Amino acid sequence: MNFIDKIKKKIVLLIIIAISALVFSFLSIFILSAYRASKIEPVKIAPPLEETAILLEGWTIENIDQYFKERAKWQGDEFFLAAGYKNVYNKANKQEFARDFSKEFSFLIDKPENLSLEGYLFPDTYRLFASSTPEEIIIKMLSNFDKKLTPEMRADIKASGKTIHEIITMASIIEKEAPIYAQTDSEAAKIISGIFWNRIKIGMGLQSDASLSYIYNDNKPIHSGEELEVDSLYNTYKYRGLPPGPIANPGLIAIKAAIYPSETNYYYFLTTLDGSAIYYAKTYEEHLRNKYKYLK
Repeated sequence: MNFIDKIKKKIVLLIIIAISALVFSFLSIFILSAYRASKIEPVKIAPPLEETAILLEGWTIENIDQYFKERAKWQGDEFFLAAGYKNVYNKANKQEFARDFSKEFSFLIDKPENLSLEGYLFPDTYRLFASSTPEEIIIKMLSNFDKKLTPEMRADIKASGKTIHEIITMASIIEKEAPIYAQTDSEAAKIISGIFWNRIKIGMGLQSDASLSYIYNDNKPIHSGEELEVDSLYNTYKYRGLPPGPIANPGLIAIKAAIYPSETNYYYFLTTLDGSAIYYAKTYEEHLRNKYKYLK
């Protein structure tokens, strides 16, 4: 092999070594990059912020709306509007709702179209997304109502010859008329339910001051003679039978009491001023004696 051939051989060898080094370098960079990428923590997506809402038994749509306003959930009447306003404000007997929820919840079929969702927004403690809209909250509450009103309860309502709307309307009155401790005492609530159903059977007015409070938006246990004359179908002193719709959103005890009333001969009841006791009466004369004795 002459000198020139030796030079050529060395040049080829150097080129091979250079190419090998270059390939090795690229492979090293690729492997190192892949390794580093495997060590990078994946991006964590934070779950939506949640908040707790405690919505009480006996609250009206207006109360719920005010609750969310006080917590800066929104500034306007978004919830109030989405739920269809308060029933008693429906003076034109016509309202337009943002949505017909009866297509999703069959228990609303009995509810007259011109009435709001008053009575069906089940009171409970809810976990809500901070970004929840009024409509999303309403759906959550209606879904809860749908679960609480069991198939057995629905069958018993149908067997009684009443509608779900009538039962919820009665339950709302029981919820507001029963003293605080009776709201956790199912037997007391059932007796009060039986008294109201007894009155309906004989065509006697329910004479519920709670229904007047719904009209006047107050919490008076007793209303004046002038207030008793207000011309509203929610005035159960002036009009007999149930009002057109619920006067509040009742809890489960009141709903069950409306479905399963205790059978008694009572037509009257009164609650002591401190709400510590209830006294029942079969006649008006006996009721007056209880008033004189226990409300002095």
